[in-house]
Amino acid sequence: MGNFTPIGAIRRGDRPLVERKHVDLSVPSAARMYDWLLGGSNNFEVDKAACEELLKAAPTSREIALQNRWFLQRVVRVLARDHGIRQFIDFGSGLPTQRNVHQIAQEIDSESRIVYVDNDPVVLALGGSLLDENDNTTILSADMTDTDTIFSHPDVAGLIDFSEPTAALFVSVLHCLPDSADPKALVERVVSRLVPGSFVVVCQLVSADPQVRSDVTDLMLDKTGGHWGRVREAADVERYFEKLHIEDPGLVDVTDWRPESEIQQHQRSIEWTEFGGLGKVPAQ
Repeated sequence: MGNFTPIGAIRRGDRPLVERKHVDLSVPSAARMYDWLLGGSNNFEVDKAACEELLKAAPTSREIALQNRWFLQRVVRVLARDHGIRQFIDFGSGLPTQRNVHQIAQEIDSESRIVYVDNDPVVLALGGSLLDENDNTTILSADMTDTDTIFSHPDVAGLIDFSEPTAALFVSVLHCLPDSADPKALVERVVSRLVPGSFVVVCQLVSADPQVRSDVTDLMLDKTGGHWGRVREAADVERYFEKLHIEDPGLVDVTDWRPESEIQQHQRSIEWTEFGGLGKVPAQ
């Protein structure tokens, strides 16, 4: 049975956003492992142990986590500052950590509105603190592949005006989906619901080395109890952007996506990379 911890409901007003769930603390989660790699505290011994095994298979996994986080911060800043985006939906948002999407976007415009989407009970419980910060941020308990539920949910409709440009973020999350979930189709479903002038951010873990892809995929499938997809190739990510106009500098190792610091660029992964970029929804 493992160790289970009850998670209470997160509420906005009188409407529950998160149903009471139980967390099996004997099984690592990708979100908590990512938190550990970033030096966070919202993780458990089982997550640390899994990360230590991951570091044996891919020793620069900590660097890739840092690069992913810095990329997220840069791309949100670019969207808010340079493209005037004021609405963001963060699919598979993960655990709250320093410099979250709403904090960066609202530095540009305090009226920016952000919806976080996740179904990890620990993420949902800790994400409750986001609701206390301002009325322009919420976290929705949903599977990120369930676009019908997400786009029709009253809490999303209360924040996001889909007649206006919106940014959809899939940052370091699509590798958590198996091929059976069809991540390419997920991206295209979301693109189809956004007006021209909207943006989609996508990056995921890739490797040109088939042994790294196999070893890391097998390890993560085993450690997370099957809650994982696979490490893919750059060509897989390129296909996600088929219905989007790719913004400069193109699809790249996110370390090289509009870097703001040479120091950050030196924190480079080797065995695998976070590959992706920014796409714009074109006029029909």
